[in-house]
Order: sequence, then structure tokens, then C-alpha cells
Amino acid sequence: MPDLFDKHGGFRRLHSFTLATIVQIETLRFCRRFLTFDHRESDRKFYDPKGRQYDQMTQAARSGRQNIIEGSERSSTSKDTEMKLTDVSRASLSELRGDYEIFILDREQLPWSVHSPEAKAVNAVSLDAAPFADDLVHESARHALEQRRKYARWLDSEDAVVVANAMLVIIGRALNMLKSQIQAQGRAFEETGGFSERLVAKRLEAREGRKSAEPAPDCPQCAQPMRRRKSANGDFWGCSAYPDCKGSRPA
Repeated sequence: MPDLFDKHGGFRRLHSFTLATIVQIETLRFCRRFLTFDHRESDRKFYDPKGRQYDQMTQAARSGRQNIIEGSERSSTSKDTEMKLTDVSRASLSELRGDYEIFILDREQLPWSVHSPEAKAVNAVSLDAAPFADDLVHESARHALEQRRKYARWLDSEDAVVVANAMLVIIGRALNMLKSQIQAQGRAFEETGGFSERLVAKRLEAREGRKSAEPAPDCPQCAQPMRRRKSANGDFWGCSAYPDCKGSRPA
């Protein structure tokens, strides 16, 4: 019988969470550096007179990270909710990827080809395993910043298109990881069922355990021990010597 509650809250060890953290931090930084609300800016930035692009990009980046957290925390009682929130995270990051793509196209340039040396170099960055001990928030933040430094040559570029292209690759990698997570969550649901199913099974198990622990009475006709039996009218005690003895009594 599987445990009633699934393990939960391990999101800080996921590479997808580390990338989502980098994506949120860098999107905030990107918007501060390259989006402007002031049409009087002398250099050509992405014109966003009411700040809507800024808000939408930063909110999509936030949703991408926060839904990984919420999905992981909810996994103890609902695999279905965990899968849905992981999918929301994936949808939010997909939306954000579209914004970076439009930013590049607005400057009359093309996103890097997946076959280009630049895209291959960003995609080849290897992430370290998260070495957490007992200070998860502090160590998780430090780990994310350490992994971010591996992308610094692109993310710290003064060329906004280079930064946007690097973000496209990083987001694409996070999306692939989240897709694999959803598939793994689905397999876990098939193997162990959902919380409601396990709760019913645990209740039945406890009920049967109480029944098996209940001492059997003696048959009122032959004094042999009796056994709990079932009928259309409910449970009853029947003589263990049945059919030689047909003694019975209510359960």
C-alpha cells in the first residue's frame, strides 16, 4: 500500500526551477535595461509607452517560476493539480519566449538558428546539481546565481538582441525539462493513483484491520469459533463448522 501523502516540496533541486529562477531574474533585468516608457529616449529601445510589455513579460516570468513551486507543494495531495500547475508554468514561459522573439523581430533581426554556434554554446552549458544541506532558501539562491554566471557572457552583453537570443535558448531548455516533468508526474499518477484513491484505500485497509482484530465469538449451538461472513443483508457471524453446524449471530 503506497503512502497516503506523496513526497513534495523538492522543487529547489530541479534544474527546471534553477532555469526558471534565472529566467525571472534576467527578465526583470532585461526589461529595466532595454524597455522604455519614455519616447524621448535618444537611443532606439523597444517602445512601450504604457509599460504593458514590461508588465506582461515580468508577470509571465514570475508565473513560470511560481507555478513550479506551487505545483511541487501541492503534489502531496493532488498529482492532478501538480501536473496542471507545471503545465501553467510551461505555458507562461512559452508566452515569454514569444515576447523575446518579437523583440528581436522588431529590430529587423532573426532569432539564432538552433544550428548556429551561439545557440549551441548556450545550450551546451552544463548545470551543476544542487548541493543543499539545511539552509534551502539561502543555498538555493546562491546556487541559482552560480549557475547564472555560466551564461554571463551572453546575458551581460550590451547588445539587447544577444541577450534576447540567449533567453530564447534558456527558456527553450526549461520548457523541455518541464515537459519531461509532466510526463514523469503522469507516470507516477498511473502507478500510485491520486490522493483521493489512496485515502479510500487507506480507510478500507484500516476498516479491515479493525475487523480482523475483533475476537471471534463462540457458536451458540456447538461452541466452535465463528467467522465473519457477508450476505445480501450485511455482515454476520457464521459457525466455522458450517455446513455441519448452521449456527449464526449478528455481527
